[in-house]
Amino acid sequence: MTKLISKWNYPTTVRFGAGRIKELPEVLDATGIKRPLFVTDPGLAKLPVVASTLKILDDAKVPHGVFSEVKPNPVDSNLTTGIAVFKQGKHDGVIAFGGGSALDLGKLIAFQAGQTRPVWDFEDIGDWWMRANSDAIAPIIAVPTTAGTGSEVGRAGVITNEATHTKKVIFHPKLLPAIVIADPELSVGMPGFITAGTGMDALAHCLEAYCAPGYHPMADGIAVEGVRLVFENLPKAYANGKDLVARAHMMSAAAMGAAAFQKGLGAIHSLSHPIGALYDTHHGMTNAVFMPYVLAFNRDAIEARIARLAAYCGIKGGFDGFAKAVIKLRKELKVPHALPGLIKGLDMDKKRKGLIADMAVVDPTAGGNPVKLTRKAALTLLDNAIAGTV
Repeated sequence: MTKLISKWNYPTTVRFGAGRIKELPEVLDATGIKRPLFVTDPGLAKLPVVASTLKILDDAKVPHGVFSEVKPNPVDSNLTTGIAVFKQGKHDGVIAFGGGSALDLGKLIAFQAGQTRPVWDFEDIGDWWMRANSDAIAPIIAVPTTAGTGSEVGRAGVITNEATHTKKVIFHPKLLPAIVIADPELSVGMPGFITAGTGMDALAHCLEAYCAPGYHPMADGIAVEGVRLVFENLPKAYANGKDLVARAHMMSAAAMGAAAFQKGLGAIHSLSHPIGALYDTHHGMTNAVFMPYVLAFNRDAIEARIARLAAYCGIKGGFDGFAKAVIKLRKELKVPHALPGLIKGLDMDKKRKGLIADMAVVDPTAGGNPVKLTRKAALTLLDNAIAGTV
């Protein structure tokens, strides 16, 4: 039992259920936010779901600002502009509203607005988070409208350094939102592509957390149920976007994935991050493309675990049956089987492949892979994902 030593942290208060967005003014009161900055993405900002939410604030006479300059893969210039808006409006908290991009950037605006050091000084390395002035971090309310990243229950935000084209994970315990409103009605208007991509992101989180080495049975248990929920409900949500039950279960699975992956992630994410940074691809869809190739690569280390997972999910055939179920799910969701289907006109030379491999092996998620991700292995996985060879 001497090796069974770990450190566990679990999520925040979540108000879950259809229609709970109406409680937003009450949630603001509970967190002490008087002048929130509402952070969302430009596409969502034009939709009725944002207009109706802002009307809730107007009806409650809550003064607020809106910021929507958020790229699909947020970059540091988005953060700089958002901080300027936050300070100019004299805001005292953030409502992060949308998918992973808006949630991450909203959280980082609340975090970074009061800091004097550059955001890169708080990368998720060792105890770098302790460099931050905790008292200067504004409170955060998270309202997810997709079911994928689980950023609403996470203590980190991902942002791309435009100068180096690398994704960085910024960590601080206070990046965890004070309260989450998880209302599946807000996800009803999601296009099929986004439903598929975000759902596969949730699956990747649960799957990699479960496969990561280390002792964390609570994370394992949550991850296993999250995987089951995705297999059972993602096809339903994709086929019928108005299926509130499926949408609700997917919203749960997304939060479960983020709660579980404090145990670790792996090569799916460490390869997906540089591809997203260099080609601006949808993160969840990129994870979905890499998933079967990484599963095959890790087989020797995870076969018994995957067999148990398959049995729990009602999938016959152990590891092989589970791998086939992943490919079947991808087909149902119209996920490209290989990278050229995701990135049109892909022409990746040896130098670019080497750059991606170099970025993958130093990505913070690489250390959680059950098989050591060497540069050679990253190159092989990349070649397999380009050729479509599992």
